[in-house]
Amino acid sequence: MERLRQKRPRLALNREEYGQLKTDVLNRDGWRCQCYGLTMNLQVHHLHKRSQLGSDAADNLITLCASCQGRQHNII
Repeated sequence: MERLRQKRPRLALNREEYGQLKTDVLNRDGWRCQCYGLTMNLQVHHLHKRSQLGSDAADNLITLCASCQGRQHNII
């Protein structure tokens, strides 16, 4: 099994910093799901998973409704 090698340290924020970043992403995205434009049950989703070295950076986050978030994780 090939291991992922990290080329640069990934940004991982503490709880307070991540909470502020989530609010910033929601504001950036107009408090709307970026797939369907819904405004209820919003969640902030990592485009590149943390487990795959995705960072807690605004350019790696998107606002999705719970339904779209579930589809991204195949849990619906």
